[in-house]
Amino acid sequence: MTDSSDNKAQTVRDHVAKINDGTLTSKTLVEHCLNVVEQTDKNIGAWAHLDREQVLMGAEACDHIRRSGQPTGALHGIPVGIKDIFDTASMPTERGSNLFTGRQPDTDCAVVAKLKEAGAVIMGKTVTTEMAFMHPAATRNPHNPAHTPGGSSSGSAAAVAAGQVPLAVGSQTNGSVIRPASFCGVYGFKPSSGIVSRRGALETSNTLDQVGFFGRDIGDLALLADAVAGYDHLDSASYVAPKPKMLSGYQAEPPVDPTIVWIDMPYAERYSPDAHAGFEELLTLLGDKVERIPAPLSFSALIPCHKIIHEYEILRRLEQECAGRLDQLSATVKPVLEHARSYTAEQYEEALEIRRATGSWFQQFFYDYDAILTPSALSTAPLISAGGTGDPVCCTIWTLCGLPCINLPLLSGENALPLGVQLVGALREDDRLLRTTRHFLADLHQRLED
Repeated sequence: MTDSSDNKAQTVRDHVAKINDGTLTSKTLVEHCLNVVEQTDKNIGAWAHLDREQVLMGAEACDHIRRSGQPTGALHGIPVGIKDIFDTASMPTERGSNLFTGRQPDTDCAVVAKLKEAGAVIMGKTVTTEMAFMHPAATRNPHNPAHTPGGSSSGSAAAVAAGQVPLAVGSQTNGSVIRPASFCGVYGFKPSSGIVSRRGALETSNTLDQVGFFGRDIGDLALLADAVAGYDHLDSASYVAPKPKMLSGYQAEPPVDPTIVWIDMPYAERYSPDAHAGFEELLTLLGDKVERIPAPLSFSALIPCHKIIHEYEILRRLEQECAGRLDQLSATVKPVLEHARSYTAEQYEEALEIRRATGSWFQQFFYDYDAILTPSALSTAPLISAGGTGDPVCCTIWTLCGLPCINLPLLSGENALPLGVQLVGALREDDRLLRTTRHFLADLHQRLED
């Protein structure tokens, strides 16, 4: 078990402070990242687009702003990788598909605009699976290139894990942030649905698409989430209400010891032997810190419910995006889209109703618990030769309901690859989840020391 609380590496918050006081320049930080990319990316393939000259110009502009005494943002001078489904006006956005080779948007998506407002340097575009769906990308796992980094945010997770960039943006429609974070051994954070605008990102499911982040420190992910959160009337999931204060939540002390629950999920028999053993060891270590309960019988219906919504919506969206060229998509994707044609409108509406009812159930559930402790993935990263990017089922129910999720790189398998621990919180109470996570890690660190 890895004791992640004992990480002495400098955080993004440290870098921001040093850039602001002049003891570090953005150019120096970016040059370091570019050098790591040059040294490592030939074996990983995390980047779909990276222009060294353009990135250095962005860093130099940040340094000029600081030297001239102009206001600086929360992420001033920090390089951030962007999954190649988020539109960027100064870089192509090709969505992992030959159908969009050379696609150059006219405007930045909402997330990139917010990052620039916060002073971040857009490092480049990270590799995504084809149309952020099922077909694997060429990116490899930095811990062992014979294994997948996960998907669909393959490049974002791999780039952070390899030290090529301190922060990266991804998206999750099923398990596309938490699962690759688990496989690559980095922190992952998917905020509640509606907190971060999806405007200008490839839509695959209006109901399920959510934005998420990768980093090497949870506090840094909280800082990043604060920088890009906000209401957007052009995003139907966005809501008009104050957003959680992520970093303040993470830094706060809980008023009482948080209540954490382990649910024996209906897919538990699919956990790999080392995942099963690792979590049993963790639960034993935590003792009465975690309550263990059976899953409600209704949970078994939620996996097919997600599948109907996702496939029904992605078929219709890709029919619009690909303009009659669906037959040019990969052989991995085409059978799924064909099967999606069999779903009726009645099945789709029923699945949406189940989702609404489950959301109400979780609202009541989190009156009694602060977080759910659960695996981030069924196993460590599968071999690339096995095909696919790993089963996302450990994320499906939480994504279906838009709940905030965090991956903690705490465990490893017999093959020495990472295996993540996931904490799930109440909808729109991301600050509470972050506060609980910090307390959980501190308590775990103390138990390991004892």
